[in-house]
Formats: sequence, structure tokens, C-alpha cells
Amino acid sequence: MMGFVYDFSQLPNYLEILRKKLRIAVIHGGDKAAQGAVIYQTHNPRSTKTYEVVAHDIAAALEDLEFQHVFVLPDDSTLGDRLRKHQIHLAWLNTGGVQGYNPVCHTPAILEMLGVPYIGHNPLNSSILDNKHSFKRELQGLGFPTAPFMIWHPAQGKFTAKDNARFQQTFGDYQGSFLVKPVSGRASLNIHFVDQPQDLGEAIANIHQQTHNTALIEPFLTGREFCVSVCGYVRHRQGQFEKLESPFTFSILERLLEADEKIFTSMDKKAITGQRIRFLNDSDSAKKKLAKLAQQVYWEFSLNALIRIDARMDAMGNIQILEANPKPDLKRPAANVTSLVAQGLSEEGMTYEDLILSLISDRLDYLLTNHAQIIPHITALLNP
Repeated sequence: MMGFVYDFSQLPNYLEILRKKLRIAVIHGGDKAAQGAVIYQTHNPRSTKTYEVVAHDIAAALEDLEFQHVFVLPDDSTLGDRLRKHQIHLAWLNTGGVQGYNPVCHTPAILEMLGVPYIGHNPLNSSILDNKHSFKRELQGLGFPTAPFMIWHPAQGKFTAKDNARFQQTFGDYQGSFLVKPVSGRASLNIHFVDQPQDLGEAIANIHQQTHNTALIEPFLTGREFCVSVCGYVRHRQGQFEKLESPFTFSILERLLEADEKIFTSMDKKAITGQRIRFLNDSDSAKKKLAKLAQQVYWEFSLNALIRIDARMDAMGNIQILEANPKPDLKRPAANVTSLVAQGLSEEGMTYEDLILSLISDRLDYLLTNHAQIIPHITALLNP
């Protein structure tokens, strides 16, 4: 469409057209053991999970929203051929990658090479957000609150805290406990609580044995644990679209720890239910602080897709950012299980379908506002 001029007020009309024409692929993680998925199977330092069930939740919501051409596809070496076969116009990334190091950035890079726009983070941001040490370095450089840290890989030799200059420089006379975690991972897996510095080497070795990757060391923060979700500026609720002045923050929650829990137990080991979380009310000063931090992260990292930020208070009550999840779980809420993102939708007067429509509409708004000239295959669909 030559000379296409986008008008946000026309977004509902554009969506009516696109519901009939737009061909959408919801992409979940592939199985590297499947025939033809890869050339050679290799290692993935992130624990393997395909997210296929959630991909079908997203696809079903899109179909409920009357998008007529929705396909669920695996993320593997056959993806390009499948996208071409189904004449896909737009992809929704619900994948953590197939295998290898930095797998979260593989698929957006392939889609950019193929010229297929997508809902998800660009390759650089995908990698930064998924690698805790890279994210924390960016946070430090931008002045965000995050606990001091260092990383170590066994290739650098055996780790001994008392002889390590970097450790002494980073933690000084700190006398508390530590957490040791993989630099890339999901669902609070393979995290070690360490009381004494002399035990850090064993924790690092255990993490390397499990992940074949670098370990991150940081102080254990003793305060309350939180999460907050943040996405773009377009929101749909109660039948109406609105374009906000700031990124949309929601599901601002406190994770409730049991007496024997140092950190929130992985959803792979214990389902997330309403009994494990608590909404922050407006009188809790942490709620406003978390919302502001999330919006600032979204701005400063130039994000244009959903993330969930995890944070915790230190002993002084200061909120410290722990990490960001670039592909938070979008499981449809059910009676006894939910996701940390979807749990707070009712507080916003929104449904699961509202969230899905908000995310796809925000991406279309971004593309049509800023990149209409490079998505002619989509703008052409809007021709009468």
C-alpha cells in the first residue's frame, strides 16, 4: 500500500479486516529429537520446555477473537519452510529456543532474516534479558537498583572465595548468605542457597555439571519477593481500545514464601495458585515503586513486547531488581492453576482474551506507526 498513513483511531476497523486475512503463526519450542528438527543434537544450558500447551492457549484465544487463520508451529529447522507453506504474515514467539547457547535469540534472528514480523523481543534484547549477568550489567550502567554480583566459569579455574580478587572487590566485608544460579535458565531451577563463602565453589561446580554454563553469585536478599508484568501502550478492556501514555504495568504481586522456602519454588515443582501470591494494594508503597521501575526498564531497554520483572527487598527495605523474564508464561488461567502474568488481569477489568488482543494490537500499532514501509505484505491486506 503506497503512502499508507496509520491512524490509531482506525485500529478497530483495521483489526476487523485483519481478522479475516492475517495469517498468524504461534511458534512453540521444538523437540531437538524429532526427525529433521536439527542437523546435530547438542546441549541447551536452559532446561528444555516446548511451551506447546501455552501456544495452543494463545492460538485458541486468537481464534476466539475471530482471527480466522491461526497456525501452531514448532520452532526447529523446518520453521522457514512451514512459514512459507502457510504464507504467514505475522509470528507470535512462544518459544525459548531449541538447543545451543543463547537459544532465546535464535528464532527472532531467523524471522528477521526471513522478513517475517513477530510478537516478541528482538535478538539483542532477547539475549540480554535471558542472560542474568548481561541484564544486571545493563541495569547497573543505567542506574537501576540491583544487587552486586560476579560470575564464574570452571574454565577460569577452581573458585575459592578468599583468594579471588573479584569476589573481594565485589562483596567486600559482606557477611551474609549467597545465591548461586545459572546465568541463563528458567523457573528458578538449579539455584543454590549458600551460607558460607567457602561453599561457593561446590555450588558453582554443581551448576556447571547441570548446565555446562557460567554461574552467577549474588547476595541473598532477605526481604519480600515481588513480580510485575509490563508490556506496550495499547490496551483492550471492556470492549474498548486505549493508547496509554506509559507502558502498561499489571499483575503486581508479592510471592508468598513458605517457612522452608528461601526463594519461590519453581512452577515445574509446585503449581502457581492464588494461595502462593498476593496482590499489592494501593496503600503498599512497593506497588507504585515496582510499577515505576517496570516502566523505566521498558523505556530504557527500548522494549516492545511483554516481560515479567522479578524483584526482592534487601534488609533495608530497598527494592532490588533480580531478573527479567523475556517470555513469561501466558498459560490460560484455570480453577487451580494460573500464571504470574495472567493472575492479575481481573484486577484490571481484563480477561485472558483482552490480554492476547492487547499484545497483538500493540505490536500491529507499533509496526504500522514506525515500520509500515517494511511490512508491505501486511499493509496490502488493508486495501479495500
